[in-house]
Amino acid sequence: MKAALLVLMLGLGAGVAAHFGYYYAHRPCTSGSLDCELAWIRNELKLNDAQYARIRELHENSGPQIVSLAVQVERMQRELAAFETQRRTTDRIDFLEFAKFAEERRAMDRECLDSTRQLVESSARIMTPAQRERYLNIVAMAGLSALPDY
Repeated sequence: MKAALLVLMLGLGAGVAAHFGYYYAHRPCTSGSLDCELAWIRNELKLNDAQYARIRELHENSGPQIVSLAVQVERMQRELAAFETQRRTTDRIDFLEFAKFAEERRAMDRECLDSTRQLVESSARIMTPAQRERYLNIVAMAGLSALPDY
């Protein structure tokens, strides 16, 4: 009886250790570093070291532009919130000013999409045809449908 209980406890302990070990080994990155953020592409597409280095360089070079766009998007979100606050408190909106804002927002959306498209296209050119197909399918599932066909 003691032997059966011991085997059962050891099996349960091994199962728990395997469970937590697996999830610890496969946990998502949380450091926020570029290597951490690009780990998925390296693993998912099985990139070799040269491909990964080139894609990493592309992301490093696009970093300042992405940060600049993010700052502009944040500014526009604050402006939209101000328009909404004005509408709620005074029940009035300066339609000319809002039209100007809407046009700026459309231009910003186009610039963000163009920047993303350029990064995706540049990354895809580095990949083998099979990797490229898989990558573009992943990107399309993420909502970027207006990307090139290779």
